[in-house]
Amino acid sequence: MEEFLVTLRDLGTSTLFLLAVAATGVAAFLATVTYKRIHAMTGEDDRAYMDPLSWKLKLIWPLIRIVETFVCTLLPYDIIEHTEKRLARTGVGYLLTAEQFIALRIILAVMFPVVAHVLMVMLGKYEPAVLIIAPLAGFFFPDVWLNDTRKKREAAVIRAMPVYLDFITMCVEAGLNLAGALAQALEKAPPGPLRNEFGIVLRDLRAGLPRSEALRRMADRLDIPEVSSFVSSVVQAEKMGASLARVMKVQANQRREERFQRAEKMAMEAPVKLVLPLVLFIFPVTFIVLGFPIAVKFMAMNLGG
Repeated sequence: MEEFLVTLRDLGTSTLFLLAVAATGVAAFLATVTYKRIHAMTGEDDRAYMDPLSWKLKLIWPLIRIVETFVCTLLPYDIIEHTEKRLARTGVGYLLTAEQFIALRIILAVMFPVVAHVLMVMLGKYEPAVLIIAPLAGFFFPDVWLNDTRKKREAAVIRAMPVYLDFITMCVEAGLNLAGALAQALEKAPPGPLRNEFGIVLRDLRAGLPRSEALRRMADRLDIPEVSSFVSSVVQAEKMGASLARVMKVQANQRREERFQRAEKMAMEAPVKLVLPLVLFIFPVTFIVLGFPIAVKFMAMNLGG
């Protein structure tokens, strides 16, 4: 009787195991079919004129496409337009569309709590407050990345602007028009975001857009005071019939002086910024190193007394 019960128990365990394996296989099959159907409904992803994706974005790109198609297309137009302007000012518009950027925020808002939950379970320290903060951190993390990208882009544009203006000035003084000068500057000057923007200006000029309009579009895309000042000077010189080469030369010298002034300002701010690290980290360690021998000597004297 006992052997029979053991046999039934073994058969039951084997049956449950087989059922679990079959259920897992069916679930995986249904999930695969569902994913393929949903992915087919998103349509083709045309990135012929877009920047290549990083490996991090490639991992979640199918999810971004799904959320973009079924969620972000339902958002109000004002939100999409505002996001598009932000992406254009940072140059990320060549990597992600506004809908894809919003989809990325939604996906990270879901993924961050899941990752936080798994890590807390693995570490054996569960904090419910983390699950409340994690969705907000995931939702606003792309904004932090976007702001950081914009700051780096602005710094690169301001740093490279005098060099490009010098090239354009020399070409204009040699007798070339603005389109020819831009072509020579793009060929000789170093790569960077300003080179891409001047390339767009050159493309607009070759497409028949007026020079002032092409430059204004660049100023709107970058939204940097130095670039806006340069564009305003060039447009004003064109209206007044002034020498373009002279205007370019003045702008190049002004941008160079502003760059030196920014460098001097950063150098003067460095001591002030070092005060807090000195007080928090360096001074305490110095006092410990100097005071430890004295404390040991006093302790030895007290023990000896």
